[in-house]
Amino acid sequence: MPLRDHFRPPVSDRRPWDFLHGMWSGTMIQRLFPLLPARYYAAPHIHLVVNPDLDQSPYVVDASPSVRTTPAPTLAVETEWPDQEEYEMRVYDDEDGGRLVAAIEIVSPANKDRPESRKAFVAKCAAMLQQDVCVSIVDVVTVRQFNLYAEVMDLLDRTDPALGTEPPPVYAVTLRGRKRDRKRPLLDVWFYPLALGQPLPPLPLWLDTDLAITLDLEASYEDACRVLRIA
Repeated sequence: MPLRDHFRPPVSDRRPWDFLHGMWSGTMIQRLFPLLPARYYAAPHIHLVVNPDLDQSPYVVDASPSVRTTPAPTLAVETEWPDQEEYEMRVYDDEDGGRLVAAIEIVSPANKDRPESRKAFVAKCAAMLQQDVCVSIVDVVTVRQFNLYAEVMDLLDRTDPALGTEPPPVYAVTLRGRKRDRKRPLLDVWFYPLALGQPLPPLPLWLDTDLAITLDLEASYEDACRVLRIA
């Protein structure tokens, strides 16, 4: 079955995109479970960004003597920490203290809408890769034209010829870092541009240096669409 555009009519009129993202997380876990060796387990991690109205949530400064004697700050500025929206599936190694070994990131519009959001997403992926965590990125967001995988490569000062001069906004990719004795680490990449009306590719998911399973993106996507009754 083809990839739909969940961010524009007619699909977006029937089901909001976040319905798909939430359901897809669950169907990915269901598809992964029978493939995982007994020592591994998978779990979803979903974090939605909430932007509270700070003017309606005042805080009270304690005026006790201990506070009054505290030196005034040398600088006080308004700021906003980038809060990452996450639709993520994590795979852990139960025999290695529950160590995170793989993560699947379903990109949301909030991950791509602002430079600071994109930087935070890219930094998170780079940090996981540095810790030998396999990272898969699945981006079906059609209303933001940025390619986060391309920005990961920019951070590493590397390029992928498959991206071309205009990196596709929708794609799926798996990345894994490999440490080598007395040599610089390697980054292995499996990159697949996506297209509306076309099926989704399978993605390799590495659990260890020489152990990989296949994530059937198409099957999990169709499972989610079927449950949500998206034709």
